[in-house]
Amino acid sequence: MSEKLAWKRVLLKLSGEALAGGEPLGIDTAIVGRIADEIAAAHAIGAEIGVVIGGGNLFRGAWLEKQGTDRVTGDHMGMMATVMNSLAMREALRARGVEARVFTGLPMPTVADSFTQRDAAAAFARDRVVLFAGGLGTPFLTTDTTAAMRASEMRCDAILKATNVDGVYTADPKKDPTATRFDRLTFDEAIRRDLKVLDTAAFALARDNGIPIIVFSAQEPGALIDVLKGEAVATVVAGRDSRGG
Repeated sequence: MSEKLAWKRVLLKLSGEALAGGEPLGIDTAIVGRIADEIAAAHAIGAEIGVVIGGGNLFRGAWLEKQGTDRVTGDHMGMMATVMNSLAMREALRARGVEARVFTGLPMPTVADSFTQRDAAAAFARDRVVLFAGGLGTPFLTTDTTAAMRASEMRCDAILKATNVDGVYTADPKKDPTATRFDRLTFDEAIRRDLKVLDTAAFALARDNGIPIIVFSAQEPGALIDVLKGEAVATVVAGRDSRGG
């Protein structure tokens, strides 16, 4: 069944911490299952979905840096953590009857396919959910930047950034009761205000490729479908300042 969607092909960006549930580390299979239910439901109404999941629930390179360890090693370990999360999500989707493939920017041929734009595009064409793991295969880049790059390569209509709150605020609404939510921002405003919902490189890459970013709360059941239909409470980051940035 295909429904009228505001965004047809999307890149869903999830944090690794979201998969840990209420625990500081690890993978909560119940949470993975709930997210897989949301993705499966969105896939069933005709959405084409790519997914990038962070690895912070399993490992952060900054932990090794504190011990004086090389940043490159830490980043490679973080990339492997994203592969583990993506494999868990792939299996949860398959258990729900949704075919999914994992492509990784860091070559790990025993467990996942190495990313090429051609093969990933073919997976979309075969109605697969496509999970992009292993970052871009190089250190010093975040999974936010990975999401913006893969969305650009796959010609996605939007990047959907799932968070714990319903959009981008002037301050952390959990700490500052006076914080207000933006309904809409330009990319230039987001960069100028140094908003931390995504990193600057990701904002700039999405801006330069004309891909809007929709920031929404993933806490409510059905939130993903609401976003796809353009009915969710969310912040849309799109366009440039009128003065050209």
